[in-house]
Amino acid sequence: MNITDIIKPENLVYEKPALMNDNYMHYCPGCSHGVVHKLVAEVIEEMGMDEKTIGVAPVGCAVFAYNYLDIDWQEAAHGRAPALATAIKRLNPDKMVFTYQGDGDLAAIGTAETIHACNRGENIVIIFINNAIYGMTGGQMAPTTLESMKTSTCPMGRNTELNGYPLKISNLLAQLEGTCLVTRQSTHTAPAIKKAKKMLKLAFENSMAGKGTSVVEFVSSCNSGWKMSPDAANKWMAEHMFAMYPLGDLKNL
Repeated sequence: MNITDIIKPENLVYEKPALMNDNYMHYCPGCSHGVVHKLVAEVIEEMGMDEKTIGVAPVGCAVFAYNYLDIDWQEAAHGRAPALATAIKRLNPDKMVFTYQGDGDLAAIGTAETIHACNRGENIVIIFINNAIYGMTGGQMAPTTLESMKTSTCPMGRNTELNGYPLKISNLLAQLEGTCLVTRQSTHTAPAIKKAKKMLKLAFENSMAGKGTSVVEFVSSCNSGWKMSPDAANKWMAEHMFAMYPLGDLKNL
């Protein structure tokens, strides 16, 4: 076998999921969003739910998620994705409904919608990208910004006396009776990606089984907002973010 045989399409192992279209992603190089999008597409395909899935796009870096995954989408106002997903799922109980939100959308302006949807036990999946910063609007401090972490609005570092403490929103959601799964994952290594996909699939299965709300948090990097290279951002995330937001299941019924 020569090299031309090896690179033939039929010999390729790694393929793009069929649900991911050919639009170029606007995300920064090294961003976690692209990997998470791929996992979502793979899980939906494997479950055979291509025609029965509805995603709710946020306001934030993933505002154009509907450009990349070939499923039905609805755009939500800033922070209101869980409320919109609630209506969609209740009106279409046979559909698989999920939100895709960043930390500002979910844990700042959308705190009320997030908490109350979870407390009601809505049969939806909430995908939560936590990169500890407002990535789209200039790198401002978010509720999840770490203590002493520098952002454009706390250039000397987050001061807990002035700014309060980082919000571990998933820990709060795990205490609510309406949640059946709250898990914290990442995509910084191949084993982590494999585990994250497994938990995403479980979350979607829970929603279709009527078990309540499933929350899958992805501790992520934002190399542009953090002013780092993608490699340095991944290392910084593993060293600092995981200490505040340790990976693993917070609740799994």
